[in-house]
Parts: sequence; C-alpha cells; structure tokens
Amino acid sequence: MTFAPTELLREANLRVTGPRLAVLAEVEAHPHSTAEAIVEAVRDRLGTATIQSVYHILNALTDAHILRRIEPEGSPGRFELFRDDNHHHLVCRSCGEVSDVACTVGHAPCLTASDDHGYVIDAAEVIFWGTCPSCATQATQTPPTS
Repeated sequence: MTFAPTELLREANLRVTGPRLAVLAEVEAHPHSTAEAIVEAVRDRLGTATIQSVYHILNALTDAHILRRIEPEGSPGRFELFRDDNHHHLVCRSCGEVSDVACTVGHAPCLTASDDHGYVIDAAEVIFWGTCPSCATQATQTPPTS
C-alpha cells in the first residue's frame, strides 16, 4: 500500500492542511508514538502547533480510519497508520517499546472466539507482553543489588 497523505485526506473528505500533513508524516516516520510525542514533533516541523489542534487532528484521522489508536495497558494511547491488515503488537514491560507482529494464525481476524455471542467478528486486537531484547540484555548485564 502506497502512503499518499494528500489522497488519504481527500478520500476521507478532510481538508489537506499543513498540520494534518505534519501529523501524518510524524506517525508514518514514528509509528506507535504517543500524542505528546506527536505534538512535539509537529511543533518542530511547523514551528508552532497547539496541543488542542494536534489532538483534534489525531481524533479526526482516527475517526476517518486513516490512523489507528492502540492502548496498551498502563500506557498512553499510541498512534499508527491504519493499514486494515489486522496486525498485532508486542509491548516491552520494561521500556514500553511497541513492535508490530503479523497476524497470529490464518486469515483475519486471526483468532476464533470460543463463543461469538452471535457477533460477526471481523477483527481481533492482540497485545503480546514481554521483555524486548535490549531490556533483556541489560537485565542480564546488571549485577543484582544487595
């Protein structure tokens, strides 16, 4: 899938503006960023941006299915481009790093509910928790404290 921000905005009937393009560029460059990190990055790009305007843009782009918001437990919401690929995430319990992982098994939604309660299931969100390689290496190199 080609990332064409101007086309994405127009297809969603959203005006093409500098701040919206800056938000999309930051999310593409730094997937899984928090809103606060995106605000700072957009300010660096544009010289000015209010927290309110960036949050409004993030919400509008999420509502339009251009962005996807994930919310790992204990972490602020994080944003990535919506690819409609039903991928899942790995989260490090130590540093909070988030990584993408392809669908776990088979075709979307990747999992079969033990009881679908009559729902037509079309997506599954899975978050795998563990320790990233960097944190695991640091843990084995850090001597225990007495």
